[in-house]
Amino acid sequence: MNIDSTLKLGWEEWLGLPDLSLPAIKAKVDTGAKTSALHAFDIEAFGSAAKPNVRFAVHPIPGNTSLIITCSAPIIDRRDVISSNGESELRYVIETTIAVGGQSWPIEVTLTDRGSMAYRMLLGRQALRENAVVAPAEQFCQPELNYDVYTASKLRTVTKARALRIAVLSREQTNYSTAKLVSEGESRGHVVEVIDTTRCYMAINAKAPEIYYDGKRLPRFDAVIPRIGASITTYGCSVLRQFETLGTYCVNGSEGIAASRDKLHAHQVLARHRIGMPTTAFAASPKDTKNLMDLVGTAPLIVKLLESTQGKGVVLAETKKAAESVIDAFRGLKANFLVQDFVKEAAGEDIRCLVIGGKVVAAMKRTSDGDDFRSNLHRGGTAAVTRISKEERDVATRAAKAFKLGVAGVDLLRSSEGPKVLEVNSSPGLEGIEKASHKNIAAMLFDQIEMRVRPEPLKKVRKKPK
Repeated sequence: MNIDSTLKLGWEEWLGLPDLSLPAIKAKVDTGAKTSALHAFDIEAFGSAAKPNVRFAVHPIPGNTSLIITCSAPIIDRRDVISSNGESELRYVIETTIAVGGQSWPIEVTLTDRGSMAYRMLLGRQALRENAVVAPAEQFCQPELNYDVYTASKLRTVTKARALRIAVLSREQTNYSTAKLVSEGESRGHVVEVIDTTRCYMAINAKAPEIYYDGKRLPRFDAVIPRIGASITTYGCSVLRQFETLGTYCVNGSEGIAASRDKLHAHQVLARHRIGMPTTAFAASPKDTKNLMDLVGTAPLIVKLLESTQGKGVVLAETKKAAESVIDAFRGLKANFLVQDFVKEAAGEDIRCLVIGGKVVAAMKRTSDGDDFRSNLHRGGTAAVTRISKEERDVATRAAKAFKLGVAGVDLLRSSEGPKVLEVNSSPGLEGIEKASHKNIAAMLFDQIEMRVRPEPLKKVRKKPK
């Protein structure tokens, strides 16, 4: 609190609400009103009964709905407030700091939609301390501010951390990765909800697209962390597209997840971006079996189902004869598969690079169990932290970028020709790499989310020369 001397206020003043990341608001000072009011919309309570909070959005500039500042604060009360037109409204009440004329002090503010009003804030008499004198015939007695503080360069310096509402799309609430994401988010003061993807359903229309869950419309989320299982990829991506339609920030997009899950599509994406990978071939006709193997090279060969995961549906054929038998078996099951060169020098080892926000934040070497050529931890493989080369780091980040993934597990093989991408995982597990690297990967992911979920800055309009 900073109250030094008598503060003279006119009926119209500029002020700031720094706790809410609102450095400049034009307010009407009205001693006839008892309570102060702040323009807010999308008002939504969250948290526990013991510690209730409220999230709300503000258009700080009258007539400009493109700039939205999302705020959060503890709820201190709910009150019936009678407006100037005589209508009663039950409003949330918060406490926040007001800054005006070089002085600051805490005030109580009610939240209500003042979108149709000329002033985004009404300063009532309860907010005026003994040192304040109101001159009703004057205006702007204190230094005037301006809305330039909401431009990109300045907004970053005034935006404070706020409670976010985050959804984790997962069917496994007790899974290590899901549970870690929830605990990490809540430790930062965010509200993190686990949403079972298959229990979501959607209203698809042009004017008001919505997502429903267990009979109720889902609230607006600041961010979504998709952890969609391979068995529900198609439906999970449909739900995620609906979040994208609503403008929600999704750590990984539906397009990237869908492409990464289809092994053929994934390798085509890698090829398009000139990213090294084992030689791969695909065909539908049984007549092309021999030519298919010839394209890849000599045995041993890898035969892989297009939707394989955690090493399942991946077979090592030691000879061409064995490869033909595996291919015939897969075709008999009407399964889609591809044939791939076996990188012998990898010797049952691969490198998992965890990429977040375009940077490799951790890497581990996975080694297969015994004679198994697959190094997946789910198949008994072991993991240890490892140092990666600049070339490996570059390949991993390029692969994640090719799929437009905010978080990705990029699996590399160390071949005589350099690193080759084996797979790009759009829902990488956190347990193995956290234990191997001794890093809090979940915290790094939330750092990225908090950085990305920021208000859109005000775009400066250049004045045309006269």
